[in-house]
Amino acid sequence: MRCWNGGALLSRLAEISALIAGSIVLSGCGSAAERAAAAITGGNPQHGAAAITRYGCGSCHTIPGISGAHGLVGPSLAGVSNRMYIGGVLQNTPENLIRWVQNPKAVDEKTAMPMLHVTALDATDISAYLYSIK
Repeated sequence: MRCWNGGALLSRLAEISALIAGSIVLSGCGSAAERAAAAITGGNPQHGAAAITRYGCGSCHTIPGISGAHGLVGPSLAGVSNRMYIGGVLQNTPENLIRWVQNPKAVDEKTAMPMLHVTALDATDISAYLYSIK
């Protein structure tokens, strides 16, 4: 015999309502790729594009969608979401990309990527942008 658990049902309905509300909010924000990137990173791809420009990432990297980002010192950042590794040493996950952007020297002391003192919020937004581009 199965007992009805009203509390669990209400809790589950609240979770579903929150997911629907979040989807509605995100549906008005950019492309499907931007919405997906925001969902997996917790960042804002549009803010990330602005942060990439502020930190001067395009002086070393070619970054699709960023005006003047045609650097050849570091690798192109096109297709980051499809790569196996970040910086050649970290498994490609949103958390690891955020970590790498914020403090690459803490991951690999021999990396040529400089410490730019990227804030946690900016690193999250930059990661969202990078995951949103192809």
